[in-house]
Parts: sequence; C-alpha cells; structure tokens
Amino acid sequence: MICGVVFSDAANRFSFCAFFQHLFVLIKISIDGKVLLCYADVMENNEIITYTATCLFGLEKFLGEEIDSLGYKRIETIDGRVTFEGDIGAVARCNLHLRYAERLFINLGSFSASTFDELFEGTRALPFERWIGKDDAFPVGGHSVKSLLTSIPDCQKIVKKAAVERMKETYRTDWFNETGVKYQIEFFILRDRATVMIDTSGVALHKRGYRPAALAAPLRETLAAAMVKLSRPREDVLLWDPMCGSGTIPCEAALMMTNTAPGLSRSFAAQEFESVPKEIWKNAREEALSLIKKSDFRANCSDIDPHAVETAQANISRAGMDKYVKCFCADALKIETGGVRGTVVCNPPYGIRLFDREQTERLYREMGKHFATLDRWQIYILTACEDFERLYGARADKKRRLYNGMIKCGFYQFFKNKK
Repeated sequence: MICGVVFSDAANRFSFCAFFQHLFVLIKISIDGKVLLCYADVMENNEIITYTATCLFGLEKFLGEEIDSLGYKRIETIDGRVTFEGDIGAVARCNLHLRYAERLFINLGSFSASTFDELFEGTRALPFERWIGKDDAFPVGGHSVKSLLTSIPDCQKIVKKAAVERMKETYRTDWFNETGVKYQIEFFILRDRATVMIDTSGVALHKRGYRPAALAAPLRETLAAAMVKLSRPREDVLLWDPMCGSGTIPCEAALMMTNTAPGLSRSFAAQEFESVPKEIWKNAREEALSLIKKSDFRANCSDIDPHAVETAQANISRAGMDKYVKCFCADALKIETGGVRGTVVCNPPYGIRLFDREQTERLYREMGKHFATLDRWQIYILTACEDFERLYGARADKKRRLYNGMIKCGFYQFFKNKK
C-alpha cells in the first residue's frame, strides 16, 4: 500500500514519522516545486522486533525513559540492560538518540540453557538467516552470569557451531567464507537463561566521535551525561566543571541542552546490514537534525593543566559545542561565582589511577572549604572514595550509586541552600 501526503516543513514531517513509528520507508518526489512524501512498506507488515540496550549499572532508569520518549515499548529492565519492542526504524533512531546506552542489540531469542546441549539446540532454533547472509561474517562473543555454564570460550564454540548448522540448512552449503558484512553475535546467559543477539552498534555508543584521544582516567560519555542529567541543568544557570580533563561533562551538557543526538557524528555497524534499508538511516538523521534547538545554556570548562584544556577545547570543537562551552586554565580551588547562579559538576581524582591517597584526601578537604564559599551554588561530585563526606566536611543532600566502568562510585549531591 502506498499513501502520499504533503508537509510544509521538516518538523511536521518527522512528527508524522514518529507517530507511525517509522513503519515505512520515506520516498520523496518533487512535482511542480512541491515535495510529495510517500511511505512504502518494505518489511513484513508491522514487524515487531525485540531489542536490548545495555548501559552502565545505575543508568537503567534514564535509558528506559529515553526509550519511552522515542515511542517504543519496554518489556524488561534488569541491571545494565533494558529490553523493548520496536519496528525496524528503531535500529537507526535508538543508535542515534540513546544518550545513556552502551550498545543496541537485536534479540534473536531466549531459552533455558543449563547444559551445552540446551545451549546448542536453543541457538540452532533461532532465525539467523533473517539477518545474516550466506557470505557474511558472524563472530561470537558473550557473557555468563550466575549460571551453570561458566566457560565463555566453550559457550562461544557451541553458539558458533549451532549458528552454522542452522544456516547450512537455509543456504544449502557446508562452508561459509565469512568475507561479507560483519554481524557480531552476542550471547548473554543469566541464571541459566540464554539470550542470543546481534550487535547493531559496532563501536560502543559512549564513543560519540568527538573524543578520539583522551587523557588518563577518562570519564565515559554516557556516565558524564547521567551526571549532567542528575544535576538538573538549566539555561539560566552556569554549569562549571573545574577539573575538566577531556571536557566530557561540559560537552555532554551542551549536547543535552541543545537536544543534539549523541550519535550524529559517527557510524554504526547496522548501516551495512542488508535487512536495514538505507533510507531508514537517512530519515533518522534528518529527524535528529530537525530536533536540534537553540539554547542560552552556558558552561565553563577549566583545568589547572594547560594540556587538559587544549584537549578539551579540541573535543568540544569537534562536537560543535564551542558556542556553549568556554575553555580556560584555572585552579579549581580558586574559582569564583562572578555574581551568577551556578552548578559545579566534576569528577576529581579518586586516588586510584590519578594521585595517591594522601594527595586525594588533601584535595577533598580543600574542595570542601573552597566550594563552601561559592554562595548558593549547587555542587555535584563523583568519587570512589567511601570516606568522601568526612574529608569534604559536609554531608551530601543526596547520594546516588553509579559505576565508572567497573569502579563503584558515589555521586554526592549538594543542592539545598544552607542558611
């Protein structure tokens, strides 16, 4: 079925697309100077696909809310992952828009797998041929948590063998060259239940593309975005990271406040998938560009290390956020309010990869004394130091557990006005 409709602007056009959850591929036809937009069904009617988006522990709530806002239906949320349903368009829209996700997977299926036989038979029953072609590459990786099958190398071999046996039946061949498009198969076994998936992201989603090189102990972009979200950024309040390192926190804040999709400057594995129409990616990028908004938001990005400031400035320029973020050298223990409302969001050394314990404790004490002079500014600090509040000299109004990679941290929030 083909239907056509004329729209006066991009915003209306993509509101229409979002309403129908991108069930159709967009076809543009110009007639007498007018653009006619048609939608042609290219998939099986209203095919619903199950996806899993993974994230750092502690970010599941934010990730789930993002998925909701894109119009998709959440099915399950567990530590580090959110499973949901969507159409084929979700491959492009989620990879582009999800600010807190690490990867987006297509779920092929789930089944009980407490033995290697169950893992083999359950995997062989899955529709690999729906996505993977005869000449395509399909390496296997995965994880097992709290399950009887603990040997990852053995599980990899079983899943690979089962996938091969399944596709032998479909393609009528005994040999696969695997010289074509790469489809990374991932298995996840939790409490003896296996889920087999295909990675659509390729490079992890926290790698936005604006930070090709980072300083020591870099902060993941996804975690920086969560820190910004928790600090409740506002257009009329200056955000300042006085220990900016690579500039990740101010950059993520500017991307968020301008509603710039984090994946706009990079590519994804599924762009090469034959079953994902190229037009879907084009439409999703056009949609993302149309949603960028102007903002009066401002951020300061400073560090005592000139090399860090130079690196941060380069990263922020690559992200196109120069208009919103000012970079300069400054001692975090000498910053001043300048008579404006402000919020400090920072990730100081933990005494693990940077600084020794004595240096770190001295820094925290000095931070507590100086930040207390910043009038009514709100302060948000991420650290792995469990004794932080005592060293800082104040009890946080709220503390949230977050993970910087595998490092368990506390996000200490000081936001109540002290009279």
